[in-house]
Amino acid sequence: MIRLRGVAKRYGAAVALHPTDLDVARGETVALLGTSGGGKSTLVRSVLRLIVPDAGTVTVDGTEVTAATVGAVRRRAGYVIQGGGLFPHLTGRENAALVPRHLGWDAARLGGRLEELAELVRLDRALLDRFPAELSGGQRQRVALLRALVLGPDLLLLDEPLGALDPVTREALQSDLRRLITDLGATVLLVTHDLREAAVLADRVGVMDGGRIVQRGTLSEIADAPATPFVEAFVEAQRYALP
Repeated sequence: MIRLRGVAKRYGAAVALHPTDLDVARGETVALLGTSGGGKSTLVRSVLRLIVPDAGTVTVDGTEVTAATVGAVRRRAGYVIQGGGLFPHLTGRENAALVPRHLGWDAARLGGRLEELAELVRLDRALLDRFPAELSGGQRQRVALLRALVLGPDLLLLDEPLGALDPVTREALQSDLRRLITDLGATVLLVTHDLREAAVLADRVGVMDGGRIVQRGTLSEIADAPATPFVEAFVEAQRYALP
């Protein structure tokens, strides 16, 4: 479903992402783990060409992501960032409706879809008519998930989607998100620094350090046999979170 070959990015003399290969199979969830500045977000944003790589190719379902094709690829993808990324001057409903309205959806179709998704993400429908500042952190994240799902994507890119939440809300949303991914059969590329989140959501993980994927495998494989001192330190710092 997702294939990166030799994808690299630098900003002047600083290397954000060394040439990197990555495959995510259809229906699989892969989590990118690591500390801030390791290249995780750069890699994920390259998939949707939100960052244009300096080298390498990205393909989604056999289509190379280029300036000419990226529009079609984005329309089949849902993207969620930390904090939700909602427009503060729009209600939750208006945030979720932006792209469908641009694509010409009529009011009945859009309203029905938002009602369906509100139930799916366990959000009180009345909250859709509030502005982001009137919602809790967990509610904003649910609206962001709803917005990402509105077009029925088969690809989800989640960049620290639950990172700003309190532990209780985060744990509840992790379980809900796992259920959603399973129900949708979506292909997911997830950025997180949280081992528990990876344990709940991911089939495989890749640990990133210094713009490179330094180890790949299941979470248990990486925890049992860390390949580098960085991976060992990263795992040990969160050993308590492992199942």
